[in-house]
Amino acid sequence: MSKILLDKISPQSVYVIAEIGLNHNGEIEIAKKLIDCAVSAGCNAVKFQKRTPEVCVPEDQKMIKRDTPWGNMTYIDYRHRIEFGLEEYKIIDEYCIEKGIDWFVSTWDVESVIEMKNMNPIAYKVPSACITDFKMLEKLNEINKPIIISTGMSTLDEIDAAVQVFNEDFLSILHCTSAYPCENSELNLNMIHTLKRRYPKHVIGYSGHETGLQASIAAVAMGAKIVERHITIDRTMWGSDQSASLEPQGLTKLVRDIRVIESALGNGEKVIYDSELSSLEKLRRFK
Repeated sequence: MSKILLDKISPQSVYVIAEIGLNHNGEIEIAKKLIDCAVSAGCNAVKFQKRTPEVCVPEDQKMIKRDTPWGNMTYIDYRHRIEFGLEEYKIIDEYCIEKGIDWFVSTWDVESVIEMKNMNPIAYKVPSACITDFKMLEKLNEINKPIIISTGMSTLDEIDAAVQVFNEDFLSILHCTSAYPCENSELNLNMIHTLKRRYPKHVIGYSGHETGLQASIAAVAMGAKIVERHITIDRTMWGSDQSASLEPQGLTKLVRDIRVIESALGNGEKVIYDSELSSLEKLRRFK
């Protein structure tokens, strides 16, 4: 199995991503606080989302008015209000270097791929919504950087088609259910095994939108080598992803438990440990 993604961006056996997404609400100071939370918890990376609003917002929704913390505005103006540009990402890049944590983005359109190329993130993420946007996939493939695909709301045929676009040495695949928050009955963690069997040359992971920690920890026990969870300062904050996100204390517990599980998994080879020898000598019976 090629592990070039993990080799490039982390020595850890499980790469933990704190998904900031748009939970910064367009405020660089909130973004910094969320980066600090990820660093404190021991995450390997933080991830943001990059969209070109004119491309990503459907025409019939652009001029719809909505109430926001910044007043009543059109949906297109709202999307511009919360979207970071290159100026903010330069600050994020410098801040993450200072804090010693990787950062990268989910790109939602070709223009965003081109724009973010200037920032040279550690990797790129294909969000579940864009797994069938082959123009964007092909543009990402040209960059020759690690690519992570989320597979929410996708068929196996659609996943197959997306996987074929990329150099297998640079690609990781995350099981995902695109509901925010997602009910435990729809997490379908056994898809991790399905993906491992179907794509044996790729690193397989899990992107979770559930509200608790148990499923993400179980995903590691099932072989996920990447775990991604949304994070927030406070789940009651404005934003569509806040309620499905982990607050700082929960994130810290998640990373702690993931490290315990990966240590406990071992290598699958049966050995007699030195710690067992005294019991072996005292208790083993031969007849």
